[in-house]
Amino acid sequence: MAAPTYYQIEADFRGRSAHSGIRPEKGRSAIVAAAKAVEALRLGRIDEETTANVGRIEGGTATNVVPAHCHLDTEVRSLDDGKARKLVAEVVDAFSWAASTTETDHAYRIPASDPCLAAAAAALSDCGVEPIYKPTGGGSDANAFEAKGFRCVNIANGTEANHTPDESVSAAALELMLDVSLNLLERAARVGAAAA
Repeated sequence: MAAPTYYQIEADFRGRSAHSGIRPEKGRSAIVAAAKAVEALRLGRIDEETTANVGRIEGGTATNVVPAHCHLDTEVRSLDDGKARKLVAEVVDAFSWAASTTETDHAYRIPASDPCLAAAAAALSDCGVEPIYKPTGGGSDANAFEAKGFRCVNIANGTEANHTPDESVSAAALELMLDVSLNLLERAARVGAAAA
């Protein structure tokens, strides 16, 4: 007479490994982030039509290593499609919250007036590329640099179909970005020499 809407949600928490006995403060535990996420979830029988479950958790390599990775497999089912979608949104929000409270990637925003943007734009323009200023939904090493107070700008390298099976970047795009990078270094060196 009825069957549920079914969602499977997979989450990969990425931290930073370190020796747990010698320098644990240098690590960021992905398992701690995953545990916080699970604790924040509504699981089991949610109502007469809806259930949620964490069916698998896997992470770590040894007891003396702060774990850099943890994977969760979660599911949501409901006979009401709206309830299922709402609960999936809760799960995703809980995962994002847990990652943010355990020092995984933190958001940052660079002001339009920041000199680093002007330098990056000039390096691109010098190489015949029109700068386009856009936010991104992806995390990178720039998040870690920004969290430590070191200004960092991501410059796209011409990759197409990012994070899909068809992802690719041409040799010409990589060569162009090498020219942009060298130009940017030369500009930074001149600014540094003038300041000294």
